[in-house]
Amino acid sequence: MTAIIEKIVGHTAVLTMNNPPANTWTAESLQLLKQKVTELNANKSIYALVLTGEGEKFFSAGADLKLFADGDKGNAATMAKHFGEAFEALSGFGGVSIAAINGYAMGGGLEVALACDIRIAEEQAVMALPEATVGLLPCAGGTQNLTALVGEGWAKRMILCGERVDATKALSLRLVEEVVAKGSALDSAMALADKVANQSPSSVTVCKQLIQAGRAMPRSQALPVERELFVGLFDTDDQAEGVNAFLDKRKANWTNS
Repeated sequence: MTAIIEKIVGHTAVLTMNNPPANTWTAESLQLLKQKVTELNANKSIYALVLTGEGEKFFSAGADLKLFADGDKGNAATMAKHFGEAFEALSGFGGVSIAAINGYAMGGGLEVALACDIRIAEEQAVMALPEATVGLLPCAGGTQNLTALVGEGWAKRMILCGERVDATKALSLRLVEEVVAKGSALDSAMALADKVANQSPSSVTVCKQLIQAGRAMPRSQALPVERELFVGLFDTDDQAEGVNAFLDKRKANWTNS
């Protein structure tokens, strides 16, 4: 069984988490995710990545708690490393990553969605970071990424109080950007990914870097970097192609170079 099913559709890579019944993460699947993201970054024809879960009930339930039942700190450190490396690689993907949340997204299952750029949830989806309920904490970016999206108050309610949120609440909190009907998250994510293909991939990469840098970089530092990267785009073929395609009233032919 392949833990992550990969399918290429045009300029979009679809990665499907496939570990039934709950699409839980293992050391092997985390390493595979990191490997696939690295490979996709090297593929100049891939502009977007869509992540979803196999089946109708779970996006992902996170880590299999049986991995931590023996209290082995060495094992915990290894798994934390794999989680961190995989989800940070996903966050650093050069294109646009979209989580199509088609069911329960719990613990590491929500954290992998938080590592994506955009989240689309089906109406029946439920999201939570319940690690403290079992004596653990969300160690794959959860404390930081959730807070960046929903603010400190609701991050504390979800992490410290163990509150679950449904799709409607997640939308109001800005935890997700869109809620769609059951069974349609993947199609909606693919439609959004098609819009990405209209953008210059060179521009998308640096714009994403700037947006994410703003989480930690003071505005006084970010604004000069923004101007610097703007000028840097003039070293790319896509810049000339984009401007000239507009002036010629034709569709741009991006090369991601």
